[in-house]
Amino acid sequence: MKEHRAKIKAFLARVFGNYDLQDNEDIFGLGFVNSMFAMQLILFVEQEFKISIENEDLEIENFNSINALVNLIERKTTVLTSN
Repeated sequence: MKEHRAKIKAFLARVFGNYDLQDNEDIFGLGFVNSMFAMQLILFVEQEFKISIENEDLEIENFNSINALVNLIERKTTVLTSN
C-alpha cells in the first residue's frame, strides 16, 4: 500500500509541482485537474497497477484524493488476486 501511495504521489507531483498535496485533499476541488488530466490519471492507474477501470469505477469519489485512489487500487487488486 505504501508503494501504491508513493507511485500516485509521484505521478500527481507532475501536475501539482511544489504544492504539498495531502493524502485526503480533493485534487479536483483544488482546481489543478481538468478532464484531460482525469483521463491521464485513469490510464496511469490502469497501466501502473495492471488493473482495469470499469464503467462502475468511474465515480469521482474513487479518484478525488490520494487516499481514494489507493483504496480503489487495493479493492481492484484484491479482486484480481482472489480470483
